Amino acid sequence: MSEFSLFFAQNVDCDTTEEFIVSTRFKDKDGKPAAWKLRSMTEDENQECRKAATRKIKGKNGVYTPEIDANDYMAKLMTASVVYPDLKNAELQSSYGVLGAEALLRKMLLPGEFAALGERVQALNGFGTDMNELVDEVKN
Repeated sequence: MSEFSLFFAQNVDCDTTEEFIVSTRFKDKDGKPAAWKLRSMTEDENQECRKAATRKIKGKNGVYTPEIDANDYMAKLMTASVVYPDLKNAELQSSYGVLGAEALLRKMLLPGEFAALGERVQALNGFGTDMNELVDEVKN
């Protein structure tokens, strides 16, 4: 395989999935913490999350400027990355008395659990990877 062909779509490891214990409060039938299944996403999917969390704010002289709601964006990014449990499941949403995946996630998790999931989703999707670390890794 030539060096250039390493970049061809069929040679790239695209979909990364992993299991993550979000909370010890969700237990399986054996009483062990249940793992959530997370997946990485494409930049196109990320742009959809960002666009959905962007609102136009009216400024001076009636000029509208786009503004991203960071909390809404993170919730959308997280729900797009969670494969299991299915946050879009109507029965699961109904059990918490909410509609929508983002609302469900906020209702299911404690603030610290929500933050931990957010950090893991960001790491899985390449956010927070220090370029200097990558350069050192390539050198070794």
